[in-house]
Amino acid sequence: MKYVGIHTQQVQNNLKSILLLILFPCIILAIVYVFLAFLNLQQVPDGYQSTHLEFDAVATGEAFVMTLPWVVGIVGIWFLISYFTNASMVRQATGARPLERRENPRVYNIVENLTMTCGMPMPKINVIDDPQLNAFASGIDEKSYTVTVTTGILGRLNDDELAGVIGHELTHIRNRDTRLLIVSIIFVGIMSTALSLAVRMLWNTFIYGGGSRRSSRSDGKQGGSVIAVILVAIVLAAIGYFFTLLTRFAISRKREYMADAGGAELCGNPLALASALRKISNDPGLGNVDREDVAQLFIVKPVAFKSEFTNMMSRLFSTHPSTESRIAYLEQF
Repeated sequence: MKYVGIHTQQVQNNLKSILLLILFPCIILAIVYVFLAFLNLQQVPDGYQSTHLEFDAVATGEAFVMTLPWVVGIVGIWFLISYFTNASMVRQATGARPLERRENPRVYNIVENLTMTCGMPMPKINVIDDPQLNAFASGIDEKSYTVTVTTGILGRLNDDELAGVIGHELTHIRNRDTRLLIVSIIFVGIMSTALSLAVRMLWNTFIYGGGSRRSSRSDGKQGGSVIAVILVAIVLAAIGYFFTLLTRFAISRKREYMADAGGAELCGNPLALASALRKISNDPGLGNVDREDVAQLFIVKPVAFKSEFTNMMSRLFSTHPSTESRIAYLEQF
């Protein structure tokens, strides 16, 4: 694979972050516009007692201008809150807690040695009480950068293997991959929530809004119109969610190879990292984590995300190459 320096990778990821910040709002605004266009369809007579639907661009434009500040405001506030509380969100989703030096000085010594080697500030260190094996990096700046490991990985990897894994996560931080991933997680979460709300509205309409047998014909037509509007909202939210998933391609699989190469360089032993990946892939952990967006942070994807049809689809858009290919790449050093 063509070599890409740390500075080049940082610049590329910063550009991708900016593009994502532009692309995601554009997707959301496009969905809002199409939804408003549907609401402003007009029945125009054809003659002979027949009509056809016609798009009212003026009414749609006026509605869009009125709606725009609300959409921008809600999404903007949501993004800012999520962006600056991402550390607590990740901790809550994974059950991570701070690891004290006196609890495991071995890990602190490894992290300190590696950070001094590459000249970067010492990140926070968290641990997850899980016998399975996994690790990840998170954070958006020097105050929030964190390396998280499971108790399983601490107990089952030797020092060289653990140094390779931690070096991999430190490289993610140096390359600013973590910031890019957080942006992706937030916007995918927004579209996922919008889709869930639309589905819930449809369900509540069927359960509580169906009306009685005594309802008038006009009430029935009105109820049908409401259901049609909600169905359109579901379809548009699903399309938006699909396109936000596609943006994971912007977070290239190459970043994992880059982090593997950086980890191998930092620890000075590519085969040790390859051995660690092999052990982790045999028992990738964090069984309590059920969020696909958070799982993309992990060094190896947990087994829980590899068995269902939805996970087959997510592999098409996966940001992680196969562990076998990563091991083969490391063994070529």
